[in-house]
Amino acid sequence: MRDILVTIIFFGALPLAFKKPQIGVYLWAWIGYMNPHRLGWGFAYNFPFGVIAAAAIILSLIIARKNITYFWSPIFSLLIILNIWFLITTFFSIQPDISWTQWEKIIKIQLIALMIPWIINDKEKIHNFIWVIALSIGYYGIKGGVFTLTTGGSQHVLGPAGSFISGNTEIGLALVSVLPLFWYLYLNTIQPWLRSGLVFAMILIPVAILGTQSRGALLAIVAISTFLWLKSRKKLAPFIIIIVFSPLLYSFMPDSWHQRMGTINSSEDERDSSAKGRLLAWEFATKLALARPLGGGFDCFTKENYLTYAPDIVAEGGRYQDAHSIYFEILGEHGFIGLAIYLSLLIVAWRLASKIIKISKTSLLNKWAYDLASMIQVSIVGYAVGGAFLGLSYFDLLYHYFVILAVLLRVVQQSVSETTPTKITDQEHSILKNAKITSKAPI
Repeated sequence: MRDILVTIIFFGALPLAFKKPQIGVYLWAWIGYMNPHRLGWGFAYNFPFGVIAAAAIILSLIIARKNITYFWSPIFSLLIILNIWFLITTFFSIQPDISWTQWEKIIKIQLIALMIPWIINDKEKIHNFIWVIALSIGYYGIKGGVFTLTTGGSQHVLGPAGSFISGNTEIGLALVSVLPLFWYLYLNTIQPWLRSGLVFAMILIPVAILGTQSRGALLAIVAISTFLWLKSRKKLAPFIIIIVFSPLLYSFMPDSWHQRMGTINSSEDERDSSAKGRLLAWEFATKLALARPLGGGFDCFTKENYLTYAPDIVAEGGRYQDAHSIYFEILGEHGFIGLAIYLSLLIVAWRLASKIIKISKTSLLNKWAYDLASMIQVSIVGYAVGGAFLGLSYFDLLYHYFVILAVLLRVVQQSVSETTPTKITDQEHSILKNAKITSKAPI
């Protein structure tokens, strides 16, 4: 039944994508983030919905090419440079067969990300795109929150099977990174029933994050809690949630959870083989990057490469495991140059968001952009902190944040240039009226 439902929804919406390319992007995001076809067990489980959605996006761009306004941003240049570097490191990979397979997967994500700015190019489309991303990932947070409460937190919350975020640590980071979007949606939603639903989600998602039993996700949610309060223009609700609910959630979790989280501060790595293996993997990534300036290529964290480039780790009885860090994953697979480009993307994205915040801070018309840029900054903080302990370097979400910020800056700059400072427009009158309505809604 689930297979049939997903197929009907997908192919029912697909024809609309050729008239409205943004529908194709929404379908791509829904399939890529939520993986609804993996919730069934029939013919849809391995059906190539993502490939079809990507093809629809490309065809719709070709059809609508005369009506598309192209623009450029420094972050696009960095994304292209990063992907050129990915191609070079794959060409010189130590294990080319495996690396080329992974490169094909990554390049599809990157190409769609670079197409998005010319499709999702105004306020309404951006807002709808945020809804799709938030609900697609947030589904597992709401579901996982209920699961954690009903099981007493004794079992791991997991993500959709066969996806980037299938594991407990990966879905934990994804939920941390998407949680600020729910606050943005809350601030920019008028309907009381939707606001109530968003509050419900913002309570359950942190529960699910704790339920993943991921130490990296725990550190990330602690980091974003502070930034969420600092960056939000309405600080009361985040303060209440953090101060009141955090101790309750902490005390609710079982002893097994507290014991696992307690290993974060352990000075004896031998007590936790996972932590020791992670440190050795970081050492291996560094040695590999020093030995090979181009890195080892995608999926280079193999037993053979450990034996070749870090035999001392093997002699110590080290584990052959992935980097479990976005930084050391990029370092090991693409060298110091790849890491420098990746870090530059994070820095440029942060500066883009800061520029948007500065421009829109005093504009009633662009309060939504202020909120979105602020919450994306909070998400980047969560991704940067949690990603230090989780290997999720190529997940779509971070790259979608990059291009959304580029589009957002352009929309805000156009809005400012078209608005006369001495005159309040009809649109601003409408927004002011809605703001009064929103202020009466529950905080």
